[in-house]
Amino acid sequence: MSDIIPVFLGADLNCYNFARAFHEAYGVESYAFGRYPMAPTKYSRIVHFTTVPDMDNETTMMRILKDFAAQHTGKRLYLFGCTDDYAAMIIRRKAELPEYIAPGPAADLYTTVQKKAEFYEVCDKFGIPYPATKVLTAPVDAAELSEEKLGFGYPLIVKPSSSVDYWKFPFDSMKKVYTAHSADEAAEIVRTVYASGYPDKMLVQKMVPGGDDHMRVLTAFSDKNGKVRAMCLGHTMIEEHTPHGLGNHAAIVTEDTTALPLVENIRQMLEACHYTGFSNFDIKCSDEPGDFRVFEINLRQGRSNYYVTAGGMNLARLVVEKWDDNGDDCVLNRNEVFWHHVPAQVAFTYTEDPALVRKAKALKAAGEEKCSLLYAPDLRWNPVRYACVLEQLRRQFKKFKTYYPKPGKN
Repeated sequence: MSDIIPVFLGADLNCYNFARAFHEAYGVESYAFGRYPMAPTKYSRIVHFTTVPDMDNETTMMRILKDFAAQHTGKRLYLFGCTDDYAAMIIRRKAELPEYIAPGPAADLYTTVQKKAEFYEVCDKFGIPYPATKVLTAPVDAAELSEEKLGFGYPLIVKPSSSVDYWKFPFDSMKKVYTAHSADEAAEIVRTVYASGYPDKMLVQKMVPGGDDHMRVLTAFSDKNGKVRAMCLGHTMIEEHTPHGLGNHAAIVTEDTTALPLVENIRQMLEACHYTGFSNFDIKCSDEPGDFRVFEINLRQGRSNYYVTAGGMNLARLVVEKWDDNGDDCVLNRNEVFWHHVPAQVAFTYTEDPALVRKAKALKAAGEEKCSLLYAPDLRWNPVRYACVLEQLRRQFKKFKTYYPKPGKN
């Protein structure tokens, strides 16, 4: 029996993906705490979830984690945040949690790279390209957001620099990212966000052309010495398009990581910052071949992290076996696999690149396919979980029909 106990803050797909990796690697069950239960972990036998209504309060978090550690002395407790907010809380307080192995960055990096505006300043030092951006610190008149003033045209993207702070000030028309088609619309979006109480910078950003299939996701794991030990590249097929889920990956084909021109720049940046733990990058390739632009870094494993495990790099093994082994190897994944958390047919229907669809279908036919929720050990003799998973998958057909911006072509 393993002495490993994974502990997660959050109950979403991020949590289930990582818990599944631990169960596959070591046969262990995970524990999770969050404000409310969520469908991806409901009725699971590999994730034991506890509802704590004010789990996003740091005092409550510390009490819960201290109590859990006291009840599991002698065990190896691994701690992970599954949202930006939870990850930030752990980063700020992990020095007070010596009972846990919490493979995340140091607290001083939180203000250096977590916020997009500051992250772009770091990118400049390492030759990492990002979209042309104007940084705002307060509402401005539409005249200040004219194409002449910005140096790029409409439509464009408007988004908060700090997603952690942004979600703490909800309002009715809230979206993860906004598209503005005029200076008046951009100015109104900025005013609305600041009126909610949001205290940080806003970004007005040139739109990189291309649909979901132009996106890439890069996941890196750095050990406790700040050495990058593994990197895995995914080619996005489709993303979610609900207002709060916009940008979340729904289907990915893993690719040869060495083919991404920015891999070495990103590795150098992470090691220069002495970054530790998982990092996750959203990247987009424009219609011009080789023109990759980094959008942001997430200071945690991504929500779609099972694409890494499916590609042959089990996330749990990276943490348990490479965190403090004093090694210096860096493995770049080259395996191809089709990962999805929506039905495969949804991915095939809505992905706009026919060649990418053909590749995913060929991988599926060859058995190189993984669906996060279809995990036999958690479904076998568990009819309630089985029904819950089928319902989650069924609902994706309606969600994509309702929210996806273009009809399927494949």
